[in-house]
Amino acid sequence: MARFVIAVTIITCALITKISCCDVVKLTFPSGFSLGTASASYQVEGAWNVSDKGENVWDYLTHNRPDLITDGRNGDVACDSYYKYQEDADLIKTLGFDFYRFSVSWSRVLPTGFANVISEDGLQYYKNLTAALVANGIEPVVTIYHWDHPQVIEEMGGWTNELIVDWFVAYAEILFEALGDSVKRWITINEPDAFCEGGYDGVSKAPAKEIPNSIGKYLCGHNVLKAHGKTFRLYDEKFRETQGGEVGIVLPLMAYLPYNSSYEAEAETAFQFTCGWMAHPIYHGDYPDIMKTRVALVSEYQGYPRSRLPEFSDEWIAIINGTNDYFGINHYTSKLVYPDSGEEQGIYTYDHGLIVTVDSSWAATASNWFYVNPSGFGYLLRKIRDEYNNPSVWVTENGYSDTGELDDYNRVSYYYEYLREMLIAIKRDGCNVEGYAVWSILDNFEWQAGYTERFGITHVEFDDADTNRTAKISQSWWAKVLSKRKLQAVPTNTAATRTLLPWQK
Repeated sequence: MARFVIAVTIITCALITKISCCDVVKLTFPSGFSLGTASASYQVEGAWNVSDKGENVWDYLTHNRPDLITDGRNGDVACDSYYKYQEDADLIKTLGFDFYRFSVSWSRVLPTGFANVISEDGLQYYKNLTAALVANGIEPVVTIYHWDHPQVIEEMGGWTNELIVDWFVAYAEILFEALGDSVKRWITINEPDAFCEGGYDGVSKAPAKEIPNSIGKYLCGHNVLKAHGKTFRLYDEKFRETQGGEVGIVLPLMAYLPYNSSYEAEAETAFQFTCGWMAHPIYHGDYPDIMKTRVALVSEYQGYPRSRLPEFSDEWIAIINGTNDYFGINHYTSKLVYPDSGEEQGIYTYDHGLIVTVDSSWAATASNWFYVNPSGFGYLLRKIRDEYNNPSVWVTENGYSDTGELDDYNRVSYYYEYLREMLIAIKRDGCNVEGYAVWSILDNFEWQAGYTERFGITHVEFDDADTNRTAKISQSWWAKVLSKRKLQAVPTNTAATRTLLPWQK
């Protein structure tokens, strides 16, 4: 096993050396490139029961199963952005970001979960936030769903119930009507892989249902694609001509690299089981062939009468195919893959048939799933270029986790190296990347990790009633990058200083 790690390390080092020698890459961002930052409703808003807001699945999970959260805490207050949205907008403007990606809480807008009861207070909050951004010259980018659907809908099966498709489309239509004059970039659904697997095939995400053998996971993904496709078609038919916006879905993509040069086919399989699960039906009309074949094979081995992976009718294929104005990705880390040797004995443990691991040389972060490997970012962008005819790509999340350090030099180093890889992919390799978002503008509630992991470039004091904000070194670094539209050197411990936020002076 050790010889494979050494081999991968040598390959990686050779790649880095080649890139370092490449002089075609300037560290400036292309003209017109958009740099923004991001958040999600449950992670920052708080005000969980203000006005007539309904209960969502994360409210329910954190209140009833605090044992599933590392520190037993919740998002009841979080960053208090429901009340501090103007402060957030001022910070984003001060730093110089071009856009702010935020999500809407379904249960804040539709307290009963359904379109017959609309909360005027809830909808007004998002109108106010959008107006504050526009007034500050910041483009609002809206995620319609970032994991927090109403609990009442979950009690009817949530994303495993096909009826959620029409409930979601009705909810999306309300947002298009209310915010569409100002919002020109929409994300239908954030990271379906994460909540379908973590929520219906495990307990790491709400609703924390362990449905056996990925049946719930695949049903969830199937209905996500239907909801996305119908929402895109609704925008096409009713709103695109007058509003002129763009609609896409965002996928959580790790770079799956071969454990050594013998395992290129396994890396391709991993790519299709992750990126291809959602992207292939959108760009090529159906699930990847390898996914259909493998899930059917393992389903038969497990004794099921048919594949656990649902099938699309011709009608649904037509609805879903072609429903992306851009390719949205969230990227943080890489994995290595090699074949599961158990299959040589006829034992099928995983649908993809792979063992997934990491290179021992990659630096760890505060998150147990997250190791630093910048070259994987370029690898992934080139895969998307080749697999999907070089679509317009928006990196809607990229960031680094630690335990809350204000002098976060490792975060700055991470951004520098990953952004450099992105610029190489754009300028040398012709990848059509048009936008990039920092995750995140603020420390926030990190789902099952609670407040034990921090991704923000701004520190938030969650134990203080005022949720005070403090600039980190990374915030000052980003301000310089945004001012110069060029990557800046990573500061040293002695050279770096944190800037005070306007309201701290």
